[in-house]
Amino acid sequence: MTTQQPLSSASGLQSGPELGKSNDDDWETGQLSAPEQRVCSPGYKCPIRERLKHFTWAWFAVTISTGVLGLLFHNTPNRFDGLNAIGKVSFILAIAMFLVSVAAITYRFIKTPRGLRASLLHPTEGLFFPAFLLSLAIILANSAIYGIPASGPWLPVALRVCFWIYAALAISSSVLQYTMVFKGAKLKIKSMSPLWIFPIFPTLLTGVLASTIAPSQPPSQRLPILVAGVTYLGLGFSVAFILYALYLHRLTQEGFPAPPMRPGMFIAVGPPGFTATGLIGLSRSIPDGYAYFARFPAASQILKVLALWIGIWLWALAFWFFAFSFIALVMGVARKRIRFSLAWWAIVFPNTAFTIATCLIGEELDSDGIKGVASAMTLLIVIAWLVVLASHIRAVILSKVLWPGRDEDFGHYTPNKDKAVVKH
Repeated sequence: MTTQQPLSSASGLQSGPELGKSNDDDWETGQLSAPEQRVCSPGYKCPIRERLKHFTWAWFAVTISTGVLGLLFHNTPNRFDGLNAIGKVSFILAIAMFLVSVAAITYRFIKTPRGLRASLLHPTEGLFFPAFLLSLAIILANSAIYGIPASGPWLPVALRVCFWIYAALAISSSVLQYTMVFKGAKLKIKSMSPLWIFPIFPTLLTGVLASTIAPSQPPSQRLPILVAGVTYLGLGFSVAFILYALYLHRLTQEGFPAPPMRPGMFIAVGPPGFTATGLIGLSRSIPDGYAYFARFPAASQILKVLALWIGIWLWALAFWFFAFSFIALVMGVARKRIRFSLAWWAIVFPNTAFTIATCLIGEELDSDGIKGVASAMTLLIVIAWLVVLASHIRAVILSKVLWPGRDEDFGHYTPNKDKAVVKH
């Protein structure tokens, strides 16, 4: 028998008493302090319209992780017939996921007063906003790879315009987000995680995007794109490198984060992985004999050599972060304390950048051994994507995510007068 009761602390919503004991985040349980938060009791059913009010920016990580597979399939060695078609499918899926995510988060902001502002100022959810911009970059990069060969001359021009618009958005977003963090968030070093690096990711993806668009551009347009790509990669990696110091300081003082938060540790793999990928890709598009490279003919070869060997150095850094992040994750799994969160997608897209860098290094060195490792890594990335996707779907069905009090907007939910259904 079912009865209708209003959403209140007595009928399906309850405050988290343990969250009100301290103003600090609980690093041991992976929970954020939010004494005003109310959550739905397990016995209640929230209507889908209520659940969609908790669709956060973090959901765009699904689009990123799916779209980046298209880039991986394009670069992976030891190819087979149909691999290019699989890459196109990944690209189409990424577009579909992006459109669904945009529709869902738009619904949330329409139905939630001041929801957009609250999401951007939220100390946790706000850090996921770059996932929206990264989704755009991944879609544009796939468009260059899979769209240009099958389209007319209009697409390279359109992508060039989109690139400069995206570059402006990326730098604006990174500056404004860190300004908000420095001004009002007052995040404590105890709560530091690689997620603090995330706002600079759009600049890194600007460099990767430049490497995919540049080959289709005439020399007069290609050179500015290459310069912008290197500039943005330098900015992104420099900021990430500075924040690494805070991250390692936090690890030495507090130890590994709580098991539920450990998949997010792989975000640290992203900056060196994307930077190596971008540098090697950009070096392949240098317009020999044009402008600067006409005056200094040797510069082209020098920069290609530098890009490769700097890429190898960055690859080693990415591997180091990957290695101890993987060990920390395995330790958490062994204790059976891992629960799903959208941070699980960090297992996929930063490590995909690491894998693409491996592919490019193998091609540049013409090493069959490295190419074989890259192919094995590609297979593991695909398996990881399938596992995380299945876990994500299961979590939605079991109300582990997309549920009041269980998402990145935790602490900014005020129940309204909608009804909830409870089973007795």
